[in-house]
Amino acid sequence: MFILKNAWISIKRNKGRNILIGIIILIIACACTITLAIKNTAVDLIDSYKSAYDKEVTIGFDRANMMKDFDPSGAEGREGAREKFDNIASFGVSDIESFADSKYIESYYYTYGVGLNGNNIEKAEIESNNDMPNGFGHGKGNNMSSTDFTLTGYSSLDAMNEFISGAYTMSEIADNAWDIAFDGNYVFINEELATFNSLKLNDKIKLEDVDGKTYEFEIIGIFKENDDDSVESMSMFSNSVNTIITNTDAVINITNGNENLKPSIYPTFIIDSYDNVDELQKEFYEKGLDENFILQTNEELALSGVSSIKNINSFATTFLVITLIIGGIVLFVINMINIRERKYEIGVLRTIGISKLKLTMQFVFELVIVSLVALILGAGIGAVCSKGVSNYLLESEINSSNSKSEEINKNFGGLANRHGLEGGMHGKGMPVVEAYDSIDAVVDITVLLELLGIGLILVLISSIASMVSIERFSPLTILKERS
Repeated sequence: MFILKNAWISIKRNKGRNILIGIIILIIACACTITLAIKNTAVDLIDSYKSAYDKEVTIGFDRANMMKDFDPSGAEGREGAREKFDNIASFGVSDIESFADSKYIESYYYTYGVGLNGNNIEKAEIESNNDMPNGFGHGKGNNMSSTDFTLTGYSSLDAMNEFISGAYTMSEIADNAWDIAFDGNYVFINEELATFNSLKLNDKIKLEDVDGKTYEFEIIGIFKENDDDSVESMSMFSNSVNTIITNTDAVINITNGNENLKPSIYPTFIIDSYDNVDELQKEFYEKGLDENFILQTNEELALSGVSSIKNINSFATTFLVITLIIGGIVLFVINMINIRERKYEIGVLRTIGISKLKLTMQFVFELVIVSLVALILGAGIGAVCSKGVSNYLLESEINSSNSKSEEINKNFGGLANRHGLEGGMHGKGMPVVEAYDSIDAVVDITVLLELLGIGLILVLISSIASMVSIERFSPLTILKERS
């Protein structure tokens, strides 16, 4: 009690000096609060970006394995490579369902495509014309496949990556399109193909397989391609002009039992962790996946968006360390000057029997009291400022997230949010980034505890001066110098 009483009396007696120390600690506390808030914001952003992407696994060709025994100069040459390629065991819908039955897989979707010919519609292409300027050629599909159209089926909205990425955009769509799109013979066609054949919404088109069997579909949407590849290749039509989009059930109904059709399937599996990819690949091989296939992930893409935010986090950490070092040095110097000015006081107290420990504790308590007041004020001021600073850092991310959400909805014709996309695109590269609307959201208990720890470190650094000086000073020498 004696030590605390003396410390309080000393604080009141030396107001100017203690106010100076308090101001310095206040500035350090404000800077540290804002810096810690920035670090927390950066960590939140990094976590949001990492979780913005579902952990996806796709199946691709293992080209290194396919070509390891291939000798281009050998007798087999290209024919040997083609034969090896043709002998690769393919997989179908039942295989996908078998692969998906794994403890590592949370969900899956796929696209399923098959080539068909037109019955009452014509393939969009330009016939050969010697009068055409050099460099101009046919639209995609001309002399490039044995069928007129590619009928591509999607298993869900999540599988429609071309619309999510913005490669395709709906230009016309029926009001009930997304209610019926995944159940029945309904299709979306390219607007160039629609123009070429004078087609509109709700028209019926007929396609036929290689055996001449006819299938009728109703048009419920017309899309356009936003890819510039066709412009660069000087093609009159876009790459997707002869692509017709439907659902996987429609494609399965066509391909079931028809060995003459060669469908293509592209599955995507959502896994629980990238660490389990190797185990999952072994499991796929055991279930019959050809070893010329390999599992590929989107991990690199998922981490690509956090590099700049990591730089902000590193900058905040560096700034915090520099603030502590400079603040600690300044406080140490001020306390050294303070001790020298109070040498006589120290000498008197030591002469009347106050121990070095008690005297040291008095100086420490003085700093603790001043520091606590300054830290509380600094935390309050820093908390108010940090909300604005954090929202400023998040502003572009918030705008980007909102814009991307609106753009995706527009790509689907402005109706997709009513049919499962709202909130669901978080796993498609859309981070959840929201503005902070309260101080608690930025300066939480963790920040306050970290700030308290910083205050204790500063008090200890500053107290070193008093500990060393009190230990070194001799009471008799101090009093003689005074006299």
